[in-house]
Amino acid sequence: MGKLVVLKFADGSFEQGFAVTLQIGEEGERPSTEITGKLPAAGEMPLYYSHWQSSYLRLGNSYRLSADKMQVTNVSITQDCDNIAHILRSRFNTWLRTEEFRPIREKWLEKLLPTDEVRVILQTEHTQLQLLPWHLWDLLERYPKAEFALASPTYEKISSQKTFNNKVRILAIVGNSQGIDTEVDRALLQQLTDADVTFLVEPERKELTDFLWGNSWDILFFAGHSSSHGKDGSGRIYLNKTDSLTISELRYALRKTVERGLQLAIFNSCDGLGLARELADLQIPQMIVMREPVPDLVAQEFLKYFLQGFAGGECFYQAVREARERLQGLEDKFPCATWLPVICQNLAQIPPTWLKITGKVEVEVPRPLERSPVCPTLPPRFAVALLSSVVITALVCGLKFLGLLQMSELQAFDQMMRLRSLIFHEESDPRLLVVAIDDADIDAQRQRGEDVNGKSLSDISLNKLLDKLQKYEPRAIGLDIYRDFKAQDPNLIPRLKQTENLIGVCKHSDAAIPVKSITPPPEIPKERLGFSDFIHDPDGVVRRHLLFMGQEAVSGCPADYAFSAQLAFRYLLADKGIQPKFTTQGDLQLGNTVFPGLNSHSGGYQGIDANGGQILLNYRSSQNIAEQVTLTQVLSNQVNPDAIKNRIVLIGVVSKGERSDYWGTPYENQFDQRMSGLLVQAQMVSQLLSAVLDKRPLLQVWSLWGEVIWICSASVVGAVLPWRVRLLPRLTLFVFVCCGVLYVLCFGLLIQGYWVPFVPSALALVGTMSIVLFQNSRLFIVNS
Repeated sequence: MGKLVVLKFADGSFEQGFAVTLQIGEEGERPSTEITGKLPAAGEMPLYYSHWQSSYLRLGNSYRLSADKMQVTNVSITQDCDNIAHILRSRFNTWLRTEEFRPIREKWLEKLLPTDEVRVILQTEHTQLQLLPWHLWDLLERYPKAEFALASPTYEKISSQKTFNNKVRILAIVGNSQGIDTEVDRALLQQLTDADVTFLVEPERKELTDFLWGNSWDILFFAGHSSSHGKDGSGRIYLNKTDSLTISELRYALRKTVERGLQLAIFNSCDGLGLARELADLQIPQMIVMREPVPDLVAQEFLKYFLQGFAGGECFYQAVREARERLQGLEDKFPCATWLPVICQNLAQIPPTWLKITGKVEVEVPRPLERSPVCPTLPPRFAVALLSSVVITALVCGLKFLGLLQMSELQAFDQMMRLRSLIFHEESDPRLLVVAIDDADIDAQRQRGEDVNGKSLSDISLNKLLDKLQKYEPRAIGLDIYRDFKAQDPNLIPRLKQTENLIGVCKHSDAAIPVKSITPPPEIPKERLGFSDFIHDPDGVVRRHLLFMGQEAVSGCPADYAFSAQLAFRYLLADKGIQPKFTTQGDLQLGNTVFPGLNSHSGGYQGIDANGGQILLNYRSSQNIAEQVTLTQVLSNQVNPDAIKNRIVLIGVVSKGERSDYWGTPYENQFDQRMSGLLVQAQMVSQLLSAVLDKRPLLQVWSLWGEVIWICSASVVGAVLPWRVRLLPRLTLFVFVCCGVLYVLCFGLLIQGYWVPFVPSALALVGTMSIVLFQNSRLFIVNS
């Protein structure tokens, strides 16, 4: 008889640690052994996984992720993904070998033999814990007949009314196959000799629910595109080229299928943990999902190996493990393929064998067809308004999702930002001082005979500047000047090394553009470096703030955090003792302030590369972000010491010869009126400090469904209000008034820190209003 091992994780976090309970017992019986232990804090673990995940996604494979083509901007080599995976595995096992967790490890070794057939269940609701590669636990790898699965802390056994058949009944849903090959999946299922397979190819929603309600199924199979969206990771499957569904939209049909004896659900598609989390409360006995986007060939090979083993008589868990491990033969082309398949288990159920699924054939008595109730006829105007609202909402949301409204929405965002700066004047940030090196400073250095060839700041002047600044005790000094060469002045070398509050810059490479990396100053250690990379939109405007990112293997810049973030970290640590940490969702947290990262479909953005930690940049002021002085003023003692003490001092170049470091902002994108990179860095530092210390709102976006509801509401307003408006002059005025009110609402929400879609909602309002008014005018003419 096999063994059942359950690891229960109580409430906890990576910053505080987790209480763990280990239960060991015979399969189908109550646990005979139970012991408690603890996993200590490991705040860096989610970041290691995030780095691996970013590296994996940058491989650029054709995934079963969504019907849209994935945007790949940083193509990493296979070795890079393997290296990061090796680091994650090493750090993960080091965490599991800590002293606090030793009692659980020793009890496991005491009670289980390497020859035992073991089901290992991780029971937790903690999303980041579920993502970690538990199959790589060195303890688990000692047991060749053990396999790992996820389970929810809440579960129950559903008493099913199963109809037994001579063959295993499989409902195979083949969803949207754009860009992928699902024919292989179909062929593999058709080869099963003792299975009755029903295929639904790109079904409509009603067709799918009818099949789920009207029959009993043993196995539910889905092949096609799927994904997880939003902070809660809600799962979505793509039925055909136009329709997609969340699990909640299939809840009742799936629940009925479980009650009729569904044993197994297989989602041979991408990003399946979001699907599994939503399916957990339906109490499906077993599920197989893919933890990350899965390439076509990997999905097909796993299905082939699993069906060979399971239908050939192997137990369910062993069939999954062997199929997963056989994917190692593909890892030269698809790194970490063995990481992808995951079992999700209802703890109240024991996995059946292929033969146990079948039994005595019982003739199913056809249920009498129920006559659908006759819906009352809707009033003509109301029916037109309702139908128009639905059609326009779907059309506008489709245009938005395809990115066709992105540039117009970004321009509307810029306009609101400019209007906000005119109405609400913000003072300069008193925590910052900008030392701007202009053309006059560069000329002054030349007149003093200093070497500035190829540089904007000579070694002699830099040494003097740092010496003067340090005397007045700034919290941090940011040197926003590339120095990918050794210092020539012997006095400067020890100063760069020993100035603990000095932050230098380097630049990451980008193989997709391409952009070469710029190495950091050799004298400054890695922990005092930040990258200077900006993210600009297709129109050249910087609207996003990159906080951290994973570097390419060939990059000469070793910095993990942005230059602005490193300066803010130093200030907050010295001022409030605040240190950076990460939430379970992988978002940066400073004190009580969380900086929620953007995804590829956030706000007005559609299909952007959202790798790394990106937030919206909430500019403070168009010009006077901080007090500015020149290099000459500092060196000639013309600066008040109080302007330096306990501040962050940013040093950079604003020379007219450095036009490549001038950037478009929502305030201005004309070439001769752009903002210098030094001031953009100051904006970013100010945003971080103001959010943490002043509770200044961050710019955030609504969830996908929140935006859909907003657009639908605008469409409903456009359908309801104009019922009695028939005259063209009044109609025109009415449209302008409604759009104005909508703009004021969007602007008001932006002031509160929420960027909601104005252009899509305005299109929905005007479009629906136009259709309803046109129809009303026709009805008015007919009735007249």
